[in-house]
This record gives sequence, structure tokens and C-alpha cells, in this order.
Amino acid sequence: MFFSIDPNNGLAIYDQVVRQVKFAVAAGVLRPTELVPSVREVARELAVNPNTVARAYRQLQADRVLEPVRGTGLAVAAGAPDRCRRQRLALVHERLRQVLREARQSRLDNRELRALVEAELDVLEQEESHE
Repeated sequence: MFFSIDPNNGLAIYDQVVRQVKFAVAAGVLRPTELVPSVREVARELAVNPNTVARAYRQLQADRVLEPVRGTGLAVAAGAPDRCRRQRLALVHERLRQVLREARQSRLDNRELRALVEAELDVLEQEESHE
């Protein structure tokens, strides 16, 4: 499955599930009409309370990312990929802005910031090539 939950990252577990489903839809890992794993399946795999997963799935339905399929479960909604891509970009943009504000407050200049970003991108690229 595509979930990777970190109970120590400061985000509620249900928020992590919501975000990861949205990111999977945005990236095309989950496609429209594709069924998502059941609440029980996800709860068992993540070793979390099923109510936590159910709450995340309710939120995803309210956000029009998932829709019920009668007698089958929940599937990715037709317009979800575009919405999820926009939301993913907005979320990353906001988090990046927060980091940059913090860096500015610590008196890093543009040159140092660019060097840090480039170095971190290089590290990520190397890590991904070793996977």
C-alpha cells in the first residue's frame, strides 16, 4: 500500500491518511473509479484504530476525493486528480513559505538559501536513485 504513517511528525494520524490519499491521487497512483483499500485493511496495516481511518475516509468524501460505490466500497471520484494536484501544490507552497520565513528570520541570505535548497534536492535525488 502507499501509506507511511509517522506518529511523531506532529500531524494527526487521520490527517496523514487524508494527505497521503490525496497525494496518491495527485500522482496518479490512485486513479478515478479505482477502489481504495477498506477501512479494516488500512487500520490493520497501519496498526491504528479503524475509527481513525473511517474519519479520514469521511473527510476524503467531504472533500470530493472519494465517493461511495454501492455494495463495493469507496472509489476515487472523477474530478479528484485535478483537485488533489491543486491541493498538493498549495500545501507544499505553504510549507515552503513557512520554512523560508524561518530562514529569513535567522538571517540567511538568498545565496545561502538557494545553496541549501540545491543541496537538499541533490540528497533527495541520490536517495531516490538508490531505492
